[in-house]
Amino acid sequence: SSSAQPRAPHRQPSLCVGVSTSQMLDLSTEQLMDILHARARRRFSRGLLLKRPVKQLKKKLLKAKKDCGPHDKPDVVKTHLRDMIIIPEMIGSIVGVHQGKVFTTVEIKADMVGMYLGQFSITYKPVRHGRPGIGATSSSKFVPLK
Repeated sequence: SSSAQPRAPHRQPSLCVGVSTSQMLDLSTEQLMDILHARARRRFSRGLLLKRPVKQLKKKLLKAKKDCGPHDKPDVVKTHLRDMIIIPEMIGSIVGVHQGKVFTTVEIKADMVGMYLGQFSITYKPVRHGRPGIGATSSSKFVPLK
């Protein structure tokens, strides 16, 4: 057992294994629904892409992509739509996903298709254990104040 090697962070497996980026861009909504998980299929069947905020986000992302040069990155498009399912047209875009206080910049890649924007923008600050706070115990009185 090699305990010296750090473990890789847990990553959700890509939903579109075996489908290249160029093939993915050519998929129709029905073909994309066949690849995606049940929750995403349900959202699509209930008209996800017809809702106004989603249409506006798609329009802004396409405009940002069109306005940048061939080797440049597009401008960040800010959104509060954390529950937006990433679709193939969004690949290559840069989205600022709101996390409650600020916008987290997320560059969308091909293996993110089918996941939610909110999965890439953490809403809480992870707990850092092992540091006593003020008033934690009587022993924390002796922590020197700098």
